[in-house]
Amino acid sequence: MPQDPQALAEAAAAAMYEADACSRWLGIVVEAVRPGYARLSMPVRPEFLNGHGICHGGLMFTLADSSFAFACNSHNINTVAAGCSIEFLRPVHGGDVLTAEAQEQVLSGRHGVYDIRVTNQAGEPVAMFRGKSAQIKGHVVEPT
Repeated sequence: MPQDPQALAEAAAAAMYEADACSRWLGIVVEAVRPGYARLSMPVRPEFLNGHGICHGGLMFTLADSSFAFACNSHNINTVAAGCSIEFLRPVHGGDVLTAEAQEQVLSGRHGVYDIRVTNQAGEPVAMFRGKSAQIKGHVVEPT
C-alpha cells in the first residue's frame, strides 16, 4: 500500500470506484482526488429528468454524495456519512455536465465536515451540499 498521502488517496479512490457500481452506472467520473478532496463529474442523461423536464434532485444529490465519499475516504480509513444536506440553487437540464467538488473543512478525531459545490458546464453553481462523516473500522486499501 502506498504511504505517500497523494498515492494513498489515489489508491483508495481507485478501489472505491471499482466497487461503486452505482457511480459507474450513472456515468460518474473521478476527475481528481487528493487527501480531503475529490472532484467528480456526471453527464445529465435524458432519463435523469423529472416531471418538470429538469434533472431530478436525487441524482444531483447522488453526484454530490459520491464526491463526498471519495473525499472523506481519501485518508484510507473507512468513512461513512453521518448526515448530509443539500441546497438546490438553479435548474439543471438534459445534456448538462455537472461537476461536484468536495473539500474537507474539518477533520477532528473520527468526524469530519465536507462542503461540496456542484456546478454546471458553465461553472455556475447549481447546488451546495454539506456532509458530516464518521470513520469506522478498517481501511479502503488494506495496509501491507
